[in-house]
Amino acid sequence: MTKLIRIIPDNCTGCYLCEQACSFHHTDECRPSATRVTVVAWGHVGLSTPLLCLQCDDAPCARVCPEGAIKKIANGVMVIDNVKCIKCKICMIACPFGNIKYDDVTSTMIKCDQCGGDPECVKICPSGALIYEDAGSANMIIQQKYATQLRTDSGEASE
Repeated sequence: MTKLIRIIPDNCTGCYLCEQACSFHHTDECRPSATRVTVVAWGHVGLSTPLLCLQCDDAPCARVCPEGAIKKIANGVMVIDNVKCIKCKICMIACPFGNIKYDDVTSTMIKCDQCGGDPECVKICPSGALIYEDAGSANMIIQQKYATQLRTDSGEASE
């Protein structure tokens, strides 16, 4: 069964520990540009929430990649093959949730890979805003709708 990191935004305290754990796990540094999870904060309403790759079944990022560098592996996680990747950044544009980034220090495209099945962000989250669990199709749809709503409410989505 595929597993998914579920986001419970009401539990997020905006501590940013998930970002730090993620970047440290992948680069041995606490560097915001290296994190695969991004905490979005709306200070005016006192809301923060982590956002990360939703591992879409029909991933737009993979569909547009001219080199076929984004593939779903056996555990259902979409990964980027940085040997094949030409850094065209089309995947960044295609992701409707804004969850692919370019790390300018390592010159690589990055997105959540769920830490190979043991996500550091989930382990360190003190408030239970991130949970790693079996992903039913209903859970995936809820997560994708929620991420779309967040982007729309924040003014990031464009038509």
